[in-house]
Amino acid sequence: MTTPKRPSWLDSPLLPKITRYASRAHVWIYRRTRGRIGGQWRIGDAFGTPMPTLLLEHRGRKSGKTFATPLLYVTDGPNIIVVASAAGAPGNPQWYYNLLAHPDTYIEIGGVRRAVGAVEADPQERARLWPRLVAAYADFDSYQSWTDREIPVLILEQR
Repeated sequence: MTTPKRPSWLDSPLLPKITRYASRAHVWIYRRTRGRIGGQWRIGDAFGTPMPTLLLEHRGRKSGKTFATPLLYVTDGPNIIVVASAAGAPGNPQWYYNLLAHPDTYIEIGGVRRAVGAVEADPQERARLWPRLVAAYADFDSYQSWTDREIPVLILEQR
């Protein structure tokens, strides 16, 4: 069976602008409702079984500005696991590079803000975590099949 290609509409030059504004709106609503709205992702594989969403704060590695990005996550004991999938794009998302440059940051889950340190999963940890991530959100597997890069998995450890 052939793996489907990444949908061409995901590479539209308009999509980054749309995504940026949608993300800002998501963050604004999430914060004002303490995650009651925007705290569950219901798109793609998560339509029937929603995925929990957090807000990841990250400091721009070049600008020094603070940004917030909504991300899907799973828990692994006390740790929070996020995926730098960028929907299977050829390159990693900017927040990933910002976290590598500034790994000490904050997340918001619901109305609770927590200090975390980001660590990229090593190959063994990624191999252990990837099946759990795909079980929670099968689209991660599709995203991996659409790109030549290995999609990074990050562990957010409480500080």
